[in-house]
Amino acid sequence: MNIYNRTVALEELPSGSRARIVEIMGRGGWIYRLYQMGLTPGVIVDVVLNIGRGPVIIRVMGVEIAIGRGIARRIIVEPINT
Repeated sequence: MNIYNRTVALEELPSGSRARIVEIMGRGGWIYRLYQMGLTPGVIVDVVLNIGRGPVIIRVMGVEIAIGRGIARRIIVEPINT
């Protein structure tokens, strides 16, 4: 499956991928918390570890963050070719 040149949920990206956040779907306090951690539209993230279950570990601005799979499903990203 070619994941480049389209938007996908963060949970779909394999380990080692790089992507730009396009949108965070939903509402509530958890979105505000993501913004506080630097996860905003336009920011580039690296997927450090995604084994298909459990949290997705990402790196944003040099900090590694574990994102629950349900939340990762609501973060829409555009993969970047490296």
